[in-house]
Amino acid sequence: MRTSTKLGLLGALYLSQGLPYGFFTQALPALLRTMGLSLPDIGLASLLALPWALKFLWAPWVDRWQLPGVGRRRSWILPLQAVTAVGMVVLGMVRPESQLSLLMAAFLVTNLLSATQDIATDGLAVELLSPAERGLGNGVQVAGYRVGMIIGGGALLVVFDQLGWQATFFGMALCLAVAAAPIALYREPLSAPAAPTAAPPSWLGALGGFVSRPGAWAWLGVVMAYKAGESLGGAMLKPMLVDLGLSLTDLGALTGTAGFSAGLVGALIGGAAVSRLGAGRSLVIFGVLQSLTVAAFAVVPPMGAAALGAPIYVLTVLEHLCGGMATAALFTFMMDACAPETEGTDYTVQASAVVIATGAAAALSGFVAERLGYSGHFLLSGLLSLVAVGLIGLARPPSVSQPAP
Repeated sequence: MRTSTKLGLLGALYLSQGLPYGFFTQALPALLRTMGLSLPDIGLASLLALPWALKFLWAPWVDRWQLPGVGRRRSWILPLQAVTAVGMVVLGMVRPESQLSLLMAAFLVTNLLSATQDIATDGLAVELLSPAERGLGNGVQVAGYRVGMIIGGGALLVVFDQLGWQATFFGMALCLAVAAAPIALYREPLSAPAAPTAAPPSWLGALGGFVSRPGAWAWLGVVMAYKAGESLGGAMLKPMLVDLGLSLTDLGALTGTAGFSAGLVGALIGGAAVSRLGAGRSLVIFGVLQSLTVAAFAVVPPMGAAALGAPIYVLTVLEHLCGGMATAALFTFMMDACAPETEGTDYTVQASAVVIATGAAAALSGFVAERLGYSGHFLLSGLLSLVAVGLIGLARPPSVSQPAP
């Protein structure tokens, strides 16, 4: 398969996953704030993303089970994406003001479906991309995911402000259906059946294969710390802008135009830079830039309404640009640590570590912002992100060639 075809397929898949997750993490906090929820309640709502943190528990089954004649990865991706699209139509029928508990439960189920699909998608990405293609491939992966998040958290926020709840979720369902076309047309090579005498690895053995390698736990610590500071700050960005008087339409335009362009460019630059600078150097450089841009949002509250013009656009562009570069570098490192036959599980263990750290940071964000104020909150977030960069020299991804102890 040509590299361009691989990148197009993966870009569509990651866009599909970023779409509902973007609405949940980007648009929903702003909507909840307009409904009068407190900052701690908004922060705690991020716990509905728990399936993304726990998906490593069922990743071995996703790696091993498949429908006959469909393909190892398509067996999961196609039905899960179809169910998610139907779920968006059903969500369009919910009345958020009077059925908030039902809405939260529905988002929990949506996260479960998307997180499970992500296991299969990550495994497909590791299988498709050669080592030389992984830098650019991860740039496209991050770009596609960010495009989905921008549509879900930016463009659909504008739709919500103009057309209401039902049109927003019907639009999301349509986007998911269109994005499913490449994987529906893809003919995945069928896996050879296992030898009759070969016993499949146990669930615990498959799950523990990654963490049993030398240096795995230290590397997971670095992975968890690297994005936690950014998540702590980002979770309170939308509520801060709502409190400063930014309308939902303007908020959607901010992320849907400035954020879209900068995130896309940043991910592609980061992916291309990995092959030139090396993953380690890229991780450090982009991590420092990520820290500085997160901390820079501390200047917004003192400026008040004056910050809602050019300053907030400049800061948003810089944050999305640097965040995209940093994420592409991190994901390339994570992909290099995946072993054949357990690609989905190995990558998921690392990705779950990231989600656990970022989810915990987001859940605490409302309490921190309420205690320190928005400026103090973003300064602390940037500082924590910078400290995490200093940990990079202490660990590297465990080599797949290293034998388990």
